[in-house]
Amino acid sequence: MNAITYALEFFKYQTAEFYFMHAYQNELQDHDALVSRTVFDDILDGVRSQSQINLKSLLHTVEKMTPNPRFTYHTISAYNSLVEEVNYIVESKNIDLIVMGTKGKANVKNTDFGSQTFQVLNHVKCPVLAIPSNYTNPQPKHILLPSDYSMFYKPRELKILCDLATPYHSVIDVLYVSKKSKLSTRQANIQAYLKNTISKTEVNFPLSPGIRIAETIQNYIKGHAIDLLVMVNTRHTFLENMLFPSTLDKVSFNLTIPLLAMQNTARPTPNH
Repeated sequence: MNAITYALEFFKYQTAEFYFMHAYQNELQDHDALVSRTVFDDILDGVRSQSQINLKSLLHTVEKMTPNPRFTYHTISAYNSLVEEVNYIVESKNIDLIVMGTKGKANVKNTDFGSQTFQVLNHVKCPVLAIPSNYTNPQPKHILLPSDYSMFYKPRELKILCDLATPYHSVIDVLYVSKKSKLSTRQANIQAYLKNTISKTEVNFPLSPGIRIAETIQNYIKGHAIDLLVMVNTRHTFLENMLFPSTLDKVSFNLTIPLLAMQNTARPTPNH
């Protein structure tokens, strides 16, 4: 609910369609009454009915809480896994952005994201905005985009960033963490591309010397009152190295602000 409240306030200046989705396949499989195949259909009907009731109640709450004429709301109740249903909706509805709440470190030992958020970040090819459960400031004044200038960004995703930043006159810092201060020709071209593309708001290009990427980003967030972290999520990038180690227990990024993960590269979907 905190993520919904954040998103409704965050996008209040824009015309937007919101899809509130509940995927209940795992909920059904873990149901206490599912002791034999003969009761499966009855339990499925009950879970589906309760899902639809809960979504209808949520929609009523949202419409009462935020009667914004720019917003259109939809609900989707699906007997499917979370990742498969999100992938289907992203494709069929041409979704620009997925918004999810994260459980945060206080709720999940040694992890900053709940397992569901990890599944979506890991297996769905669409930008994801992850909101910590206790974060309540939906007006980003200072945005951090760490980059090694190794790849060109997608115009559609830079447009999302611009659309988020412009209404709040946000300052965007494109942080380069490296032992080398001089950019290659390709890096300079990518930096110039960013400078020209993100032109509706103030953009800075600070350089921070070092090789400890996660630590440098954490220190920059704390030292510059960053409200939103934007990172690219493709193979062999800062974000993948920090969010997708071999086990979730190794994650120690300690994010206390929202994360916008862009350019997700879909990985093989789990067999469940």
